[in-house]
Amino acid sequence: MARPRQITDEQIVAAAQEVFLEQGFAATTAAIARRAGVSEGTLFNRFPTKEDLFSAAIGLTDYGQWRAALLSAVGQGEVRRNLERATLSMLREAEALVPRLSVVFSRGHDPSHNPMLARLDDPMRADAQAITGYLQGEVALGRVRPLDAEVTALTVVGALTHFIHQEQVMPPPGRTPVDAGRFVRGLLDVLWPGLAP
Repeated sequence: MARPRQITDEQIVAAAQEVFLEQGFAATTAAIARRAGVSEGTLFNRFPTKEDLFSAAIGLTDYGQWRAALLSAVGQGEVRRNLERATLSMLREAEALVPRLSVVFSRGHDPSHNPMLARLDDPMRADAQAITGYLQGEVALGRVRPLDAEVTALTVVGALTHFIHQEQVMPPPGRTPVDAGRFVRGLLDVLWPGLAP
């Protein structure tokens, strides 16, 4: 009979987060195992590679859950409300992920020296693809006027990316932060007249 697990995957991920934030990607799996109080064998039984553990620790495995919810909302509810919910969810997920991504980029921006960049792929492209798919579905149903869904999605993602950069990465000193809800509502106030059927 197998022994029950003494430590959860979440506890291992929490230990890995601490070590990676302290030491960057160069942190060893031995250091992570020590912090978690497990053997390296246990670590690799749960997470086959250091990159898998790193992805879980910085939240790459959790990012983008809003995409499926948005795509499943085609033809459901109000289009503007669906877009508001999706973009707010994207901002909330990014708020947790962006600070951790600094650890990924600490190894540089050259994919040949930084294998995590390949795993990261391009989340903004995937975000734009989800919004494009949603808008195309709504255009087909006549709930959004005929438009270039890809360009519209890139506009939304570009605005959100700038907001993330401005409010999280490089917030201006002495300025009151802009509330994410206010930003999303204002963005859709501008875009909605061009989307409404």
